[in-house]
Amino acid sequence: MIPRYLTDAELTRVPRHVCDVMVIGAGIAGLFTAIKAAETRKVLMITKKSLTESNTRYAQGGIAAVISEEDSPAYHRQDTLLAGAGLCSPEAVDVLVHEGPEGVQDLIRMGTQFDRENGEFALTREGAHSQRRILHAQGDATGAEIVRALSEKVLQHPNIEVWDDHFVIDLVTQAGECTGALVQKPDGRRLFCRAEATILCSGGAGQLYRYTTNPEIATADGIAMAYRAGADIRDMEFMQFHPTALCYANAPRFLISEAVRGEGAVLRNINGERFMERYDPQLELAPRDIVARAIVSEMEKTHSTFVYIDITHESPEMVKRRFPTIYEYCLTYGLDLTTDWIPVAPAAHYMMGGVKTDLHGETSIRRLFACGEVSSTGVHGANRLASNSLSEAIVFGRRIIERIAALPTLEEGEPDRVSSAAQTSTTPATQIQEKRLKLQKIMVRYAGVKRSETALRKGQEELLKEEGLFSCSLTEKEEFELANLLTCGLMTMEAAIRRKESRGGHYREDFPERDDLLWKKHIVFNRNKGTTEESIDDV
Repeated sequence: MIPRYLTDAELTRVPRHVCDVMVIGAGIAGLFTAIKAAETRKVLMITKKSLTESNTRYAQGGIAAVISEEDSPAYHRQDTLLAGAGLCSPEAVDVLVHEGPEGVQDLIRMGTQFDRENGEFALTREGAHSQRRILHAQGDATGAEIVRALSEKVLQHPNIEVWDDHFVIDLVTQAGECTGALVQKPDGRRLFCRAEATILCSGGAGQLYRYTTNPEIATADGIAMAYRAGADIRDMEFMQFHPTALCYANAPRFLISEAVRGEGAVLRNINGERFMERYDPQLELAPRDIVARAIVSEMEKTHSTFVYIDITHESPEMVKRRFPTIYEYCLTYGLDLTTDWIPVAPAAHYMMGGVKTDLHGETSIRRLFACGEVSSTGVHGANRLASNSLSEAIVFGRRIIERIAALPTLEEGEPDRVSSAAQTSTTPATQIQEKRLKLQKIMVRYAGVKRSETALRKGQEELLKEEGLFSCSLTEKEEFELANLLTCGLMTMEAAIRRKESRGGHYREDFPERDDLLWKKHIVFNRNKGTTEESIDDV
């Protein structure tokens, strides 16, 4: 049983810090909402590492928004709904496609410099987009440029206080409202941060898997702490595996952007054969779930651990200009993007599900908001359309600040006492590392790109053996992270077992077809109410 809190604390006895708005996490969601909130409020921003370390920083492709005269919100809406495989919220998608362009203007006002050609924004196209609508920066360093601009703004802002290297252990509630969080300082001391509004911007869950494009910090903390606090968690079976992550000896699983295929790259198996025509008429620009499964199928057929991505037929000048980061990175491992086929394989990339919110980013717990990858706004459905994630963060970040402005003042009162189910002493650090690796291997083996009832049941059984962690006395950041990963791993397994069909990022070999009659609905987890199914309107 997952406890309400991971640790014990007498909140009346620990130091207290009071702020108007607390933002947990950095990335585009955290940085953007902090800047917006600071226009009228005092903001505390808490990051477990640093302002610049987040999934956003590694985002290469760009940000999707309707900018071109040939494009329209209707086209963007249609592309998003198609990719989402019937599980998107049409209202949330409408919000995204209509408010995205103004959000991009906000980013520009905040100092982001997008690439231009002949005085116009340089737009590219990515998989499953019908138009060129992806803005990018420095070729393939869009995320890094956004983080640069926004973090500079945050650090200069008189209304924003930043706490780096602090870990948020748990959200604190009082009479069904979120009143703040229990935070651990770098030296292990703890304090209660009380806030009128708390915004989770803590990113995704890529570290659930052994192979991921996400940084070390993507340990599902926000989703897990929101679940413990009693928030609704939705669509946890839908993990997006990016089809093309570098797969080379001694190299990390570095992202080879979808934009490389958008600019003409082709996929080949180890025999040199181009194979996507066997799987989808859109070839290399099919939705990510289709491309990832096609690659896995080719790897199985050819008994290989990778396939190749080949852009050698394009001019070296174009490749170096358009993909300088990828080109330089591959070169450090002796691979030349302009002359070599690059070995790639799928890796966990993006969590479509997360903390369920309304159209203003508010969760089922009053005063608790979620923005960015940690949230489930309804935009992505069963499969996120490429480059919609950065747009989603700014569009819903703006809406969260509007909602916060209308909140009444938080009344004084005693928050819930923080007490865990701890019975046994803590685990040594080496064991924590071993357990994390074991969990990641279980997820890859039993709940990866292709799934089945037998494998998922086995995986669930293996994860349940680790539940003893929840009755340990946890004190270190790594222990809390492991507890959060285990919490989300259990939800992912359970949702994947329940969904007896294939849709978007969830593929069942024993139920290979999509079943709109029985499964056009969401699976929602709530610690207090159990697991429920939520039907959706026809699109």
